[in-house]
Amino acid sequence: MTPPPEKQRILVVDDAVDTLEVLERNLASKGYQVHTAQDVPGALRLLADTVVDLVITDLKMPGASGMDLVRYVKENLADTEVMMITGYASVEGAVQAVKLGAEEYLSKPFTDEELFLAVRKVLDKLRTRRAVQSKSDDVSSPHGIIGSSRVMQEVFKAIDKAASTPATVLITGESGTGKELVARAIHYSGPRASSPFIPVNCGGIPQELLESELFGYVKGAFTGAATTRAGFFQTADGGTIFLDEISETSPAMQVKLLRVLQDKEVFMVGSRKPEKVDVRIVAASNKDLQSLIRKQGFREDLYYRLNVITIDLPPLRDRNDDILMLISHFACKYAEELDKQCPVFSDEALSVLKGYHWPGNVRELENVVQRLVVMVERDTVEVKDLPSLMRFQPPKGEGLDRTLAQVEAEYITNVLASVDGNKTRTARILGIDRKTLREKLKRLEESGTSQ
Repeated sequence: MTPPPEKQRILVVDDAVDTLEVLERNLASKGYQVHTAQDVPGALRLLADTVVDLVITDLKMPGASGMDLVRYVKENLADTEVMMITGYASVEGAVQAVKLGAEEYLSKPFTDEELFLAVRKVLDKLRTRRAVQSKSDDVSSPHGIIGSSRVMQEVFKAIDKAASTPATVLITGESGTGKELVARAIHYSGPRASSPFIPVNCGGIPQELLESELFGYVKGAFTGAATTRAGFFQTADGGTIFLDEISETSPAMQVKLLRVLQDKEVFMVGSRKPEKVDVRIVAASNKDLQSLIRKQGFREDLYYRLNVITIDLPPLRDRNDDILMLISHFACKYAEELDKQCPVFSDEALSVLKGYHWPGNVRELENVVQRLVVMVERDTVEVKDLPSLMRFQPPKGEGLDRTLAQVEAEYITNVLASVDGNKTRTARILGIDRKTLREKLKRLEESGTSQ
């Protein structure tokens, strides 16, 4: 475990002086700022004057118990997490601690590594919640594109370089990654910003109409051409035309586009006279153009004309650090549109959203968040509110260092807590009978496994 990036503050509460000294020494060795107290009143006095990120408390202490401290923290300190440790482990105790708000429940004796892992898990949840509750305005880039991950910082640098030159740009990336946003950022950051930006979805226009839509047509060019009409290239004169899904154009259209790039002029349908245009071309594709070239599905000479500057947009699954920022941005955006309060996402819901594969990328995430803002009436979005496909996705890399017995114990404890300790309902949810549940609970108590 690497030291935390900032000195996170931890309060350890235990009536055993030896335990306090060991925990303080071990946690301090990992870079945490550690405070200690030997009882609940002492802890409350310290919490009144000191902001801490995590409270680690023993269960059994003279006077007020650790449960009392857990309850106090959860009712009064919304930005502080709690972890309980005890030498009197029981499933009922774990259930009660979880119900009151303890994020972790460790049974004594535990190893240093078990302690560090539990602390890191709790503090990671806290960081996650703080990130998603932060103002999205603070995390947007100068280009209006949300993201602070390393891969997006590289994209922002490429946008700045592309904006400062008149060169043709090719933007690649999966569907939903924001290719048009990048094209707009290039246009509005450059010298053509006051001129038109014209987006064209080449795959959304029938191929037999694409030429007349792009280059315009003269009166009488074909049946129904009652007047002369300019095309998208003429409309974009002096500005930028964004040719999205360029890979969907026909071979004949690719030849015509190549001529525009080479000669800076277009032929309107039905006209023999070329017309000069001053247009910057930004193209995009969600397909591998080089692969299409090998299959003779795209012209190699056009590819090299387009590929002067290339910006490759990463999929959302490679931008895990940006997911929380995007959730915050979209949640507040759509809440404002509906005149609603921006919802809070539970730690469990955020964990599911971060672990989801996002095949539709940012567009899919935006649609999911919009739906949640519209449909959820409560102030907090829970796991049960998420689409069913997401709820059954295993979190990426989460808990892969635990034994099957530990996973089962944690799941049983969480189910028990969710139904207020009702064993009949727990057995029904787990798909087992009450007798089997009683046997599992007995084994957990005997083994001391309670989380």
